[in-house]
Amino acid sequence: MNEMDQLRAAMRATERADRTVLDLTTIMREGRRLRRRRRLAGTGAVGLSVAVVALGVAVGVELTRPPEPDHRTGPAVTAPATPHPVTPIPTPTPSPGEAQPEPIGDVVDSGIRYGDEQRVFYMVPVDLPELPRVTIAVAAGRRAAGGELTVDFLANDVEGSDRRPGFHQIGYDESGPARTRPSLPTFGYFVGPADRITGTVGGRQFTARLARWSEDPQVVIFWFDPQVLAPGVRLDGIVARDAQGRRL
Repeated sequence: MNEMDQLRAAMRATERADRTVLDLTTIMREGRRLRRRRRLAGTGAVGLSVAVVALGVAVGVELTRPPEPDHRTGPAVTAPATPHPVTPIPTPTPSPGEAQPEPIGDVVDSGIRYGDEQRVFYMVPVDLPELPRVTIAVAAGRRAAGGELTVDFLANDVEGSDRRPGFHQIGYDESGPARTRPSLPTFGYFVGPADRITGTVGGRQFTARLARWSEDPQVVIFWFDPQVLAPGVRLDGIVARDAQGRRL
């Protein structure tokens, strides 16, 4: 029954037996009651709409809220952005017959001998347009009895600056089974007041030999005696200390 039917029923209920007179007081009271019900129903509808909107907002917040920490496993951790990998730009080692790079400064005699040849280390210039702040490389070479130099391996930085403090690229023997030259000691250079450099492999500590570059005493060339640390063995760690034993 709709509201109009209810009003008609109220009118019929107030009719007198002779059906000639209506009870206007009762009809008006019923009409007011129906209007109040209609207003209340409208208010309820608006309230329901607001409740739905509020619920929608609450759901939106819940969906975008970061995950709660799991106290059993510790707080949630956001994975850091993966850095872009550095593409190595090594300087190619001159092939036999190619022009050998001229040393910058003194050539360091390592004390290692291969018959009449000496294992030597020295700095050479490099030209890498992609790396304008990398201008030197450390060379592991051999010096013949007549003084001729042959480069076996060059180690240069592949990013940043070649004079930043700390360790730079380390050279390892990677000649493989088809050896065409003598074994290569592990070597590199450090920038800073290093007085002692030690490397570790499997918990064992090995001390490197040092020589300061004649052109810049802050550049320290180091190498490990192959009789102590086998060529090609990768270091687990390496540490430099100054004359007072402080770690650099």
